[in-house]
Amino acid sequence: MIRLRTALTAFFALDGFLFAGWVVRIPAVKQQTGASAGDLGLALLGVSAGAVATMMLTGRLCRRFGNAPVTVAAGVLISLGVALPPLAGSALALGLLLLVFGSAYGAVNVAMNSAAVDLVAALRRPVMPAFHAAFSLGGMLGAGLGGLLAGRLTVGRHLTLLAVAGLLVTAVAGRTLLRHPLPPAAAGRTTREPGTAARHSPARGDAPAGRHPRGTVAVLGLIALCTAYGEGALADWSALHLTEDLGAGPGVAAAGYSVFALAMTAGRLSGTALVHRLGEVRTLVGGGLTAACGMLLGSLAPTVWAALAGFVVTGFGLANIFPVAIGRAGALAGPRGVAAASTLGYGGMLLGPVAIGFLAEGTSLPRALTSVAALAAVAATVAWAARHSLRGDGARASAGRAVGGR
Repeated sequence: MIRLRTALTAFFALDGFLFAGWVVRIPAVKQQTGASAGDLGLALLGVSAGAVATMMLTGRLCRRFGNAPVTVAAGVLISLGVALPPLAGSALALGLLLLVFGSAYGAVNVAMNSAAVDLVAALRRPVMPAFHAAFSLGGMLGAGLGGLLAGRLTVGRHLTLLAVAGLLVTAVAGRTLLRHPLPPAAAGRTTREPGTAARHSPARGDAPAGRHPRGTVAVLGLIALCTAYGEGALADWSALHLTEDLGAGPGVAAAGYSVFALAMTAGRLSGTALVHRLGEVRTLVGGGLTAACGMLLGSLAPTVWAALAGFVVTGFGLANIFPVAIGRAGALAGPRGVAAASTLGYGGMLLGPVAIGFLAEGTSLPRALTSVAALAAVAATVAWAARHSLRGDGARASAGRAVGGR
């Protein structure tokens, strides 16, 4: 079980590492293609469009072939895909190449989160935030390495090295994941409600018996959307904001996403204790409000260091919203729930790059980034308004089980 958890954690870390390695080189690719802010926003749409297009398909593939094989296959694809952007000579070509990269990114996210939901159920321990902490840690390392290599390697050589590293990690971790299938507790779960006989849950995390909680999954997807918008905005635009608006150098600009990822990692490592102490609804509401305040500082601060402080606060605020939302959706409806909530969630990334790009051209990039604060506040409001539904469906799905502490 420990080896299986370690291998799955490696895939989360790899996903964050590869994605961050790409985003810190966006300024170099922008310069290489000669794209304007609006053109770059449209090109970046390729990542989100590809991800959203493949997520529901990946959910079906997981149900047919299993979560582990699909996770390994997607790991190979995203490792190869990260080397594609430097091949672009125009904004249009960049968008098409990012469509391929985004498709792999969406596939690996659904597959590994579906596998994580099953493993959490088998472990009967609330470890979902720890998996997402690995993603954030990988992002921090990828951004930090990108900052160090930005002035030493061309973007093509840098991303090619990342592709090679990704294939090596996938080969090692994938072998463990395929050789050590999930234990029977995850493949076929029994749950016991207080005062009733045990009942069998469907295999591979399918929806619990009874009413399919589509409404609750949709609400969770909307909350995830607001979170993904913020994460995507900082990934795609933080380096440009620090460089073009505040005069930071390439290394400091790369640190913008790095400190955000560090805060996300720290917040998610403490996420289990936070959810136990506050509960899911208060975690969602508090996180949204904290992120809104942090992003107002990060986008409107007049100095680099104040902006970096705002990114840190934003990272702490957003840290546990996405894991809680996706983990709950998976607990309620298995891979189908993960895919549905993820598709809605990554709609935030679909909307974010384009919206911020056009807002930046119409006003300014700092003002455009305040939309992240607005959507974080929306996430908090939606979570509070739907608190009775979230608690009710959560109790029905989680009775007798410690699925992510939820």
